[in-house]
Amino acid sequence: MQKGAYMNRSEMIFGNTMSKKVVKKAEKQKKKFIRKFGDDQNKIYPMVIEKNPCIGDSLGVYNLSIQEGKKTSAFDTEKGVIVGNIRMGFGHYRISMAIASAAHAMGYTPYWMDLNSYQQTTCGKVINYQNNLYSMGSRLSQKSKLFNHFVWEPMNSEGFRKLSYNAADQKNAELMAPTFGEIPKEIPVIATHVWPAQAALHAGMKTVVNAIPDNWPMALHLAEGSIHTIQTHFAYQGYRTLNGMAGKKVLHPMKRKDLVYTGHYIDHELVSNIDLDCMNRKNRIKEKKPMRFLLTIGGAGAQKEIFAAIIRKLLPYVKNNRAALFVNVGDYKNVWDELVKEIPELRTATEHFDQWKESCNFAQHAIDGEVKGIHGFYHSNIFEAVYITNLLMRGTDVLVTKPSELAFYPVPKLFIKRVGGHEMWGAIHSAEIGDGTLECEDIPHILQMLQLFLEDGTILEDMCDHIVQNNKLGIYNGAYKVVELAMKK
Repeated sequence: MQKGAYMNRSEMIFGNTMSKKVVKKAEKQKKKFIRKFGDDQNKIYPMVIEKNPCIGDSLGVYNLSIQEGKKTSAFDTEKGVIVGNIRMGFGHYRISMAIASAAHAMGYTPYWMDLNSYQQTTCGKVINYQNNLYSMGSRLSQKSKLFNHFVWEPMNSEGFRKLSYNAADQKNAELMAPTFGEIPKEIPVIATHVWPAQAALHAGMKTVVNAIPDNWPMALHLAEGSIHTIQTHFAYQGYRTLNGMAGKKVLHPMKRKDLVYTGHYIDHELVSNIDLDCMNRKNRIKEKKPMRFLLTIGGAGAQKEIFAAIIRKLLPYVKNNRAALFVNVGDYKNVWDELVKEIPELRTATEHFDQWKESCNFAQHAIDGEVKGIHGFYHSNIFEAVYITNLLMRGTDVLVTKPSELAFYPVPKLFIKRVGGHEMWGAIHSAEIGDGTLECEDIPHILQMLQLFLEDGTILEDMCDHIVQNNKLGIYNGAYKVVELAMKK
């Protein structure tokens, strides 16, 4: 695409005119990134299709990689669908896996397009730079209450909420468009982060679905020209009116055609087995079998001290065969090492480390088999690190997690303290539909909730009943509906 060919999506957003100051600031930031990372807006990048070695067989996923010197692969323009994402923590990858799973189950071919993996491009460098800043802020928020209160929480709940933030992102996304240059324009794009959606639109892709991840409406997630999908009715109203995105000013609303409620983005393998898995959980309670807790420690080990307190609380129950513990540290082996150093009893745990087939076999066995003790999971491959949590969910009784993208999954959940103000609304939604707890904002309240699960089986049974009922209402069918929207063409 030639320089200057982009539609200026920073000047007006859904009929709301941005000030000259906002537009000038957005243009200034784009120029700063060009000086820092180069300008490749006239470059053509060949896109090569390769089967994903981890989720290629199970989810039918093919990776899209840039390999200079090679020819662009032939795309399936009838059944192919781009799943555009970035690696920013595990959340956007996990949502992408849900979309890919649904697409595969519906007979389509999901092409995995991770913009953050294209580090030879200006796009990849810009995303990596911003991702590192976000990760640093996330870690600092867990170490400094002052930083969290005065900087991190306000930025994640109100800073990203403003239309002016979207104006800047739209200008930056012009630098990401070249990655779509060799992809046939008629292939639908489903983006699980706003940057791939914005980049696809700037590149002239004809059908773009922007799968918004959070329950708190923020202008950060807007990509005008795409079909925006949301998981809750609360989010629908907030986005439709662009509520609070310019302070108290009443804005021009989004049009009906631009916004669709779909329900939660969940993998086909999980949705199709909800009744069976909930029945197994209730049977384990009746038979007084160990209650299984799955701890997901994402990022660079954020909230490690909270997880350490949870593990210490559960250790006596594990020893007495009243609980079993799954701990997934993702692709951060150092987090496991630090936990073992702090809690020597973890040395007796069964370590499922970088043995993907063995980890998959364990997860399959756990669905209706016997499980005891402590099991640690670490995989250096990012796909394995993320997806093992999904596989373990089916055989898990309680998922212990911050209220991130996992807040929407059909498994009983205990929510620990959020990382960023926007996440609190995921816990609120989950508690209201009955498949998760309130957000436990400190260790004493987390331990209280753990005790309730262990001592009162009706807590878990009630969540299972609500999950089954929610499923009958179609609440967990969002991934299928997103794919349907994309493939209507």
